[in-house]
Amino acid sequence: MINSPNINQDIKLSRKIVLAVTLSLLVLVCLHVSMTEARLYIDINSPGLKRLPIAVVDFAGIAEGTEMADIIRSDLDFTGLFVFINKNAFIESPTAPFSPDNWRPLGIDAVVKGTAELEPDGALSVVASVFDVVESSNILKKKYSSRKDSIRPLAHKIADDIYEALTGQKSYFSSKIVFIGQDGDRKSIYLMDYDGQRLKKIVSKGDITMKPHWSTDGKKLYYSSLRNRRWGIYELDFDTVSEEKLFSSGATDLVGDVTPDGNYLLFSSSSKGNPNIYRFHLGSKEATRLTHSDYIEVSPSVSPDGKSMVYVADKSTVPQLYIMSMDGTDSRRLTFEGHYNSTPEWSRAGDMIVFSGRVGGQFQIYTIKPNGTDFKQLTDTGNNEEPSFSPDGRLITFTSDRDGVKGVYVMTSTGEGQKRISPRNIRAFGPSWSH
Repeated sequence: MINSPNINQDIKLSRKIVLAVTLSLLVLVCLHVSMTEARLYIDINSPGLKRLPIAVVDFAGIAEGTEMADIIRSDLDFTGLFVFINKNAFIESPTAPFSPDNWRPLGIDAVVKGTAELEPDGALSVVASVFDVVESSNILKKKYSSRKDSIRPLAHKIADDIYEALTGQKSYFSSKIVFIGQDGDRKSIYLMDYDGQRLKKIVSKGDITMKPHWSTDGKKLYYSSLRNRRWGIYELDFDTVSEEKLFSSGATDLVGDVTPDGNYLLFSSSSKGNPNIYRFHLGSKEATRLTHSDYIEVSPSVSPDGKSMVYVADKSTVPQLYIMSMDGTDSRRLTFEGHYNSTPEWSRAGDMIVFSGRVGGQFQIYTIKPNGTDFKQLTDTGNNEEPSFSPDGRLITFTSDRDGVKGVYVMTSTGEGQKRISPRNIRAFGPSWSH
C-alpha cells in the first residue's frame, strides 16, 4: 500500500501490484486456436432473447481446474444470458470424451469442458472446449498458458472467448473497475476485477481525490486531487509505475473524459470564474478553453465518434444535461426532466447516455438516448450516483448508499440484477469502468 508522504515513494507500487494490474490486460499466451465457422447462438440484441442452457464441467487434471470452472460459470451467469443446472446432474465425467447423448436428456444446448495441468517450468496450461449439443460439433477449442497464480484472470479470458463464440460479441470479464475508497480519513484509488475480486489499493495521497478516468488503451488513469490545498490533474502510468501532475490552474480543476483517439483530456476549471470546459492535449500539455459562458459547465463525456460531448450546465437554473460539438459550439439541451441531473457518461456504442438525477430528494440512475428519447429510471432505493458503462454497454457500475454506507454496485443497462461488489468495510464511490 502507498501511504508515504513522499510522492516518489508514494508512486513506487510494489511489483506484485504492477503484475496484478498488467494482468488486467491479460498477459496470456494463446498457443493454439481452433474454431468452427462462426454461428450466432445467442442474439443479445433480440427483443425475444431466450437464455441458452449451458453446462460448465469442472476442468480435468489438477485441483485448480475446479476453481477455474467455477469462475467461468460465475462469469457467464453474471450476464443473465445463460441457464445452468446443478453439476451433480451431469452424466458425463470431466475426463470422458464429449458425447451429445449425455446432454440431450438434460436439455443442455452447449457444454464447456477442459483440462488443466502444470508444465515442468511451473506454468499453468489449459485447454478449453465448447461443444454444440444439437449439432454434435466443437464450437471452440483453445489452449492457454499463464502463471499458476493467475488462475482468476486466465479463467476470465477463457470466459471471454466462450462468450464471444456464443454471442459474436466481446465481453467484459477481463475488464477492471477503479473507484475511490475511504478507509478512515484517507481517500485512495482502488482497482478491482469487474466482479469485485482481486482488490488492490494503487494510489493513496491527497486530502480529496475525485473519480478517476481511464485512458483509451487502459494503461493510464487520470484524476483530480487536492494536495497542499491546491487542486491538480494527475496521470498514473501503469507501465512506468509513476504519477505525473499534468495541470493545475490554482483554481478547481476536475477531470472529465478522454477523447477516443487518446490525444485529449477534457476537464472543467474555475480559473476564469464559474467552471467552464477545457481540452488538454496530452502530448503538448496545452489547455484550450472550449466554453466561455457565465454558467457552471462541468462533467464532459465524449461520444464514441469523438465529434460531440455531453456535459452538465445550470443554464436553466438547475443542472441539466447538454450536448455540444467538440469545439464548444452548437450546444443543445438534452434533459428536461429531473431537478438536478449530473455525472453523465456516453456508452461506447453511442446509443445511450447514463446519468444521475434527483427525484423526491434522492438521486437515481437514468438512461436517455442522445436524441432525447427513451428516458428511463433504473434505480429507486437510496441515493444512486456516478454511473459508468461496461465496455460492451450491457452493464452499469454506480455508487449507492442503500445499505447505509456508500458502495460500488453493478446492474444491467435496463436496471436488473443490482448488487454491491465493493467491500463493506470501505466507503466506496466514483467508480469508472475500463475500456
